[in-house]
Amino acid sequence: MPARLPSLTGLRFWAALLVVVYHLARKVGEVPVLGPLGWYGRSGVTFFFVLSGFVLAWTYDGVPTAPGRFARRRFARIWPLHALTTALSLGAGAALGAALPLAAVLWSLPLLHTWAPGTVFGGNPAAWSLGAEAWFYLLFPFLLRALAGRRRLWTPLAALCAAAGPALWLAGPLLPADPAVRGWLLDYLPLTRTPQFVLGVVAGLAVRHGLLPRVPLAPAAAAVAGWHLLLVPWHTAAPDSVWWGPYSAAQLFPAPLFAVLLTAAAQRDLGPAGGPRLLAGRTAVRLGEWSYAWYLVHEIGIRCWLHAAGRPAPGAVAATAAVWLLLAGVSLLAAGALYHGVERPCERLLRGTPRHGGAPLPRHPVRVVRQRRSPVTRDQPSAEPSRFT
Repeated sequence: MPARLPSLTGLRFWAALLVVVYHLARKVGEVPVLGPLGWYGRSGVTFFFVLSGFVLAWTYDGVPTAPGRFARRRFARIWPLHALTTALSLGAGAALGAALPLAAVLWSLPLLHTWAPGTVFGGNPAAWSLGAEAWFYLLFPFLLRALAGRRRLWTPLAALCAAAGPALWLAGPLLPADPAVRGWLLDYLPLTRTPQFVLGVVAGLAVRHGLLPRVPLAPAAAAVAGWHLLLVPWHTAAPDSVWWGPYSAAQLFPAPLFAVLLTAAAQRDLGPAGGPRLLAGRTAVRLGEWSYAWYLVHEIGIRCWLHAAGRPAPGAVAATAAVWLLLAGVSLLAAGALYHGVERPCERLLRGTPRHGGAPLPRHPVRVVRQRRSPVTRDQPSAEPSRFT
């Protein structure tokens, strides 16, 4: 019987929620407990980079795939919604009186905008991560070919990628003093984020081949939560403006923790009991499917709200919490509509997949043969990896 990894889809929602809370806390106002915990929720993007590598490796290992065909499939996944939300973002900006960053938009549409500091946030600011993903997609077929059958390389490569984040952060004093340039080099440049993606690729290969010991899911999740708890006192001790603060560390350090979490969730799905309902249930999977659209659309709604109503008064906890719930809820519903009305239909159209008849696109990210304590059978997967990359 084919098995799936629905928990990886369910985890996508929680990572997207981290990013949403991050923007709400910083732009709308803080809510006790959630505000400090989500202050560095930008780490959710790091999770998606590791997830992208993990699922791509899981899906395509042992499957002959031409780079051109692979690129077309990934284009069908991410670009239509990127183009639409870029147009929505520009329309919202024009309605709010913002200048149209034409040059940045032109770089954003082909997903080249993160290669220069002045164009990172062109079009839809939330779409900066897609520039890094486009680079990963270009790299992936060649990386997978280089790693196939060379297991002796996997462990040292994983160790090198895990150490890359802290090493980059420690290089802060050697980088330009200009915060904008330093932030671009550490946070947004695709080359800086590549070790996170490669770590996910190696973890996906290792799990697929049954090379890792079983990792309990609860301790793995607790380690991720503990990392975010640690950031609260760190932020109190060192502001974001200094290189030794947690701003860049928040997304450069936790890639190994996310790789362990993905490993634990995948192993749990492949076990006899399957994944926990919190991650693998029908609702969790559906919310995970909406996460890509939610990520791309939520910041647009926040900007529009702030222009129309402004921030709640300082100390107005109830009012701030109400705005949080309103913006998060409405943007999530909009994401669901975009997923069903735009994202999936456009993907079917661009990939030539019939709406009825033929092999339908599966809802979950991975389909493999369940086989415990041995490498996973290399049937050609019919599933595609996470859209969010």
